[in-house]
Amino acid sequence: MNDGDVSKQIQQMIRFIRQEAEEKANEISVSAEEEFNIEKLQLIEAEKKKIRQEYERKAKQVEVKKKIEYSMQLNASRIRFLQAQDDVVNSMKESACKELLRVSSNNKAYKKLLKSLIIQCLLRLQEPAMLLRCREVDRKLVQSVLDDAKRMYAEKAGVAPPAITLDDHVYLPPPPKGVDSHEPSCSGGVVAASQDGKIVCENTLDARLDVVFRQKLPEIRKRLLGNMQI
Repeated sequence: MNDGDVSKQIQQMIRFIRQEAEEKANEISVSAEEEFNIEKLQLIEAEKKKIRQEYERKAKQVEVKKKIEYSMQLNASRIRFLQAQDDVVNSMKESACKELLRVSSNNKAYKKLLKSLIIQCLLRLQEPAMLLRCREVDRKLVQSVLDDAKRMYAEKAGVAPPAITLDDHVYLPPPPKGVDSHEPSCSGGVVAASQDGKIVCENTLDARLDVVFRQKLPEIRKRLLGNMQI
């Protein structure tokens, strides 16, 4: 083989090696591009997932915040509504208290009422002896109806007239000095107790108003406010 043939053969081998190298390089490039695209898609999907999760987290936070704010506003509205209810009801009770102040101003009617209140105390206690207290301003009026009250009770209960001691040391509070006064006061009536003090019957006008008011409160609310609810 001469030098020309050797050179020709070498050139062919070089071309073959170069072609194989180029083909291998192309394969590597294509494979790298594919891997890059796959990794890029994976990264994009991972970031999309993070963004979706962050959005959902913030959306939940906003929803929770809305619910909390709504609940707070609703509770505040309920409190205002209940306060308005109480204001109306208390205003009505204050009006009733003002009316109580007029009861004892009618001497004849109040005398009759005192006798009925004493008889009620006797019927509730059903004791042979009891202690009776009244306001100091009512002492003479109570004294004037005491015997009649004992007699009427004895007839109703079918017993002997009880012994009643009218307390002349301790009196019920005086009449209210005014509607806005915060001093202890009593609009009228009596308080009776057994001799040992274990049984007490509070039959003052104020106590009776409180009892009636508690019993009638649902009806009062319904009449004043209807079926309003919140």
